[in-house]
Amino acid sequence: MASVKLKSVIKRFGDITAINKLDLEIKDGEFFVLLGPTGAGKTTTLRVVAGLETPEEGEVLINDVVVNDLSPANRDAAFIFQYYSLYPHYTVRQNLEFPLKAKIRRTSKEDMDKRVVEVAQILHIDHLLDRRSDKLSGGEMQRVTIGRAIVRTPKVFLMDEPLSNLDAKLREEMRAELKRLQVDMGSTIFFVTHDQVEAMTMGDRIAVLNKGEILQIGTPAEIYDIPDNIFVATFVGSPAINILETEVDSSFVVEPSILEYKPAEPQKKILTSYKGKRVNLGIRPEDITVSKSKAGPEDYACEVYVVENMGMEDILRLKIGKNILRAITPPTFHAQIGDIVYASFDKDRTHFFDMDTGKRIV
Repeated sequence: MASVKLKSVIKRFGDITAINKLDLEIKDGEFFVLLGPTGAGKTTTLRVVAGLETPEEGEVLINDVVVNDLSPANRDAAFIFQYYSLYPHYTVRQNLEFPLKAKIRRTSKEDMDKRVVEVAQILHIDHLLDRRSDKLSGGEMQRVTIGRAIVRTPKVFLMDEPLSNLDAKLREEMRAELKRLQVDMGSTIFFVTHDQVEAMTMGDRIAVLNKGEILQIGTPAEIYDIPDNIFVATFVGSPAINILETEVDSSFVVEPSILEYKPAEPQKKILTSYKGKRVNLGIRPEDITVSKSKAGPEDYACEVYVVENMGMEDILRLKIGKNILRAITPPTFHAQIGDIVYASFDKDRTHFFDMDTGKRIV
């Protein structure tokens, strides 16, 4: 397999800068996820690595070799597109054989047959080898598409939202399949998605991209628990983090006499320099405890505004003054719209962000 590096890469399309001085390092054998909203520059980054786009500035390295001047065919990177790239009139076997027939590979018929069967067994499509690809289900077609990339054992796999066209159940299954496959093969995978669930469940590390710039790189736990800025905090997490505007003083006032939040002592020390200023307070829904009676001075009275029954949990939207907070409760809590309940916050897991820069304070 291989490592991949991007050094100060810039790619423009006319007056639009798609990626701006991008620095990334993907380790050998790593499942690395590039996560961001539509238009963030994710696919462009992948295409630059593949050689399908040429950067105006910067270097792309595969296994520490600069590949800027190499054609896509000579980079030994397999690109798996969002849409199935199969020949509909070919059988599954013929589709899997196709990459091995390239002149630069010089694969014998015996080796080709052996490799196709091995890959088909790995992907559980060996029973489909003689079926035409236009007769396959969406999940089967995606497996064959992935098989076409695996069969030639490339140095790195480049995957551009390959699960986005599958239904929810199949996406879940394919996430597990891809992760298992990557671990079994020791492959280097550079995976692009806008789906935070895919990123969190599959990635060894995640880079969050927005407007062509990397906002944070870290493990899923680091990205979720210690977001570097308010964009990462709000983009990662479902249901989304609650953001409240508050003023730093002896008690953090969100709405006078309704919500006065006293942060933990370590937070107070760091926030001293913000005294008299307004900052954003972030609280994830799972870090709010909801009860039906007031148990302490920092339990805030809320009205249940909306109840979303998710089966294993309920997502409550709680109205407190002018603010709506999302909180999670077990279905046995049996909240009803209009109920008055009480919310308290886990102070060790709250976040503060600079209102001007959006960057994390503590």
